[in-house]
Formats: sequence, structure tokens, C-alpha cells
Amino acid sequence: MIILTIACQQKEKQLPILGKKEVVENGASADTVYHTIPDFKFIDQDSNTVTQKTFDNKIYIADFFFTTCPTICPVMKTQMLRVYEKYNDNPEIAFLSHTIDPKHDTVGVLKEYADRLGISSDQWHMVTGARDKIFEIAQSHYMVSAHEDPSAPGGAVHSGAFILIDKQKRIRGYYDGTKEEEVNQLIEDIPLLIQTKSN
Repeated sequence: MIILTIACQQKEKQLPILGKKEVVENGASADTVYHTIPDFKFIDQDSNTVTQKTFDNKIYIADFFFTTCPTICPVMKTQMLRVYEKYNDNPEIAFLSHTIDPKHDTVGVLKEYADRLGISSDQWHMVTGARDKIFEIAQSHYMVSAHEDPSAPGGAVHSGAFILIDKQKRIRGYYDGTKEEEVNQLIEDIPLLIQTKSN
């Protein structure tokens, strides 16, 4: 009986929907409209155009980094590789890493970096684009920090968060990409979205 109860509780666990929301009156009822990641357009390590449509019917994990980052990025990429290796054969899961230093992180530099990590752009897109657009999507839509800071190592600061996005482009979790235990939680939470039909 105890085992059955625990199994039922695990089955019922749902991830929160994070970010701003508004209630829209609809006649006698009301609908809750949740914050979603808006349209975007970047270029990945294989010179492919990456847009929100790239992630249609996919759950994805987003983060922000730069290849010359001397502080948290190496730890973050080691941790993201753990997630990638766990789900790299699942077509429902994708990864989106935005460089915050597009001046240095050209397509060629990102390609070399991705090759060193041993990742495929079919599933893990390392993207570059206009820096102001990358900062804007980080701060206004993923709701994490990413901005210039001449006093910081590498001249910029960014969040170490891994952001879990569902198939409806809604934020379902933030995980500290520098902490193994939080990344373990991310690995455990992904199946909750895979098995939820409405995601």
C-alpha cells in the first residue's frame, strides 16, 4: 500500500508554470494566459537559422554563456553535458545556449567549441546574434541576468541558470547550472514534462 501511495504521488507531481501571467475574462469564465518565450532568430554553430519554430513540439533547456568565460561557464557546460548525454537520443529534448559575446563567438568559434564538447547541432544549438537581442531575450523573456560589465572577468556577467521550457514555450523551472544537485533535479524533472500531454 505504501509503495502504491508513493507511486501515485510521483505520478501526480507537476512542475509550476513560472513567469508573469494574466487572467483574461471569457464571458462567464476566465482563462489564465501564461508568459511564453517570444519569437526569436539566431544563427547556430553550423550556420543554421534557429527560431522558435526549431523547438516546436520540443522541451528545451536554455542557458547563457561565452566561450572565453573564465568563471562559471566551464562548470555549466560540464553539467549541461550530463543532461545532454542523458537525453541525446530523445527527439523531444533540445538545448539552446546563447553566447553573450557575439563579437568573439563567431559561428566558427562556436563550431570549434561544440566540436570539443562532442555535441550535435541537431539537438544542441549554440547560437549567436545581435548582442542587444541576446541581452533582451535573457532579461525580458527568460528573466535571467545577462549584461555587459567591464569590471567582470571577461567583460560581461550572466546567470548560471538552466531554464526548462515546455512545448508551449512556457518556463517550467530554473536550475543552478553550477550545482550538481540542482542539475540532478533538472534531469529528474524533464520526464514530468515528457509524460504530460498538455505540457
